[in-house]
Amino acid sequence: MKQHKTYLTGIKPTGIAHIGNYLGAIKPALEKISHNKDERHIYFIADYHALNLIKDRNLLKKYTYSIAATWLALGLDPNRVIFYKQSDIPEIFELSSILACMTPKGLMNRAHAYKAKVSENIKKKIDPDTDVNMGLYTYPILMSADILLFNTDVVPVGKDQVQHVEIARDIAENFNKTFGNTFSLPKYVLNKETAIITGSDGRKMSKSYHNTLEIFETEKVLKKYVYSMKTDSSLPTDPKDPDNSNLFSMYKQFATQDEINDLRERYHQGIGWGEVKRILFNKINDYLEEPRESYKNYTDKTWLIDEFLEKGRHEARQLAKPFLEEIKSKIGVG
Repeated sequence: MKQHKTYLTGIKPTGIAHIGNYLGAIKPALEKISHNKDERHIYFIADYHALNLIKDRNLLKKYTYSIAATWLALGLDPNRVIFYKQSDIPEIFELSSILACMTPKGLMNRAHAYKAKVSENIKKKIDPDTDVNMGLYTYPILMSADILLFNTDVVPVGKDQVQHVEIARDIAENFNKTFGNTFSLPKYVLNKETAIITGSDGRKMSKSYHNTLEIFETEKVLKKYVYSMKTDSSLPTDPKDPDNSNLFSMYKQFATQDEINDLRERYHQGIGWGEVKRILFNKINDYLEEPRESYKNYTDKTWLIDEFLEKGRHEARQLAKPFLEEIKSKIGVG
């Protein structure tokens, strides 16, 4: 009988993490960690997934350390979770090959990332498969291996990753039907409060819109960003709707409930946008002051990160190796 309910979270090292990554993925994932001994929490750096985009070895190493340092600086405790690099767990890639043989091509044809790229190429009137590598095409299979190898029960995701969890579930069901009950059927959990984080222009925070802010930017850059955030032309004395304000929406992610209630009341009474921005900047800056220093410490001393990841590699493989042997035995190659 299964002893633990397993939660799994992975982030690709394709850049420096921004505020949207923190509020939409990192913060909700960290909040789900509990002291419950019946829960197992797994966090990994999805460096092989990043290879679809990053073709510079130095840049990939830099981003890998940066993402690891981000998790650690924001409170991830490697003594309470399993924390590793995807590339350190060879069983993931062996399972990925097995799962590929259980996955209909039509399922991959429907994957959002692949369909989006093909659609973009068709609009440009070029070959539909231009710049489509097999890593992109089979991305959902590798992600399924990430999830299923650890018999994951729950995967916290953003909206754009929901389909991948559903695909992993489909693949698991197909395997279980063919070879007998083997994999847990994963479910996704979506944090609705932080699913959409707006950037400085009021649109979803995204690198493609150039409206993001790196989590550990300097105080000066943070202030410039906050003061550039889009507002309407209402007067300082005009009552304002906090629930339709991107400033208030971001403030809620960093403030206490009492502080949120306070600012909400000031919105209703009338408050100038300049004052709201001052309050927001001070709140975020205070909140990130200590993590900012911690992040710098980790990126300056990457050997500390290596030690944590080595510990996680050992713990992850202790789970992965025997389970992969069980899987191989079921399919007739073990």
